[in-house]
Amino acid sequence: MKLVDLKQMDDGALKGKVIELKKELMGLRFQKVTGQVEKTHPIREARKTIARAKTLLSQRNKAQGVN
Repeated sequence: MKLVDLKQMDDGALKGKVIELKKELMGLRFQKVTGQVEKTHPIREARKTIARAKTLLSQRNKAQGVN
């Protein structure tokens, strides 16, 4: 997911997206361990999207003055 798409979401939607991506990442990791994944790039993409969303949430909280 692109940063532009994430910026359009509100904080609640971003938190929900992070939770959804963490569940997806867990499933992908299990598939990798059991040998069911042929292409591992979705794992990397999920990790990076989680990081983007968390960074955006952190930036918004700092801009609002919330710790």
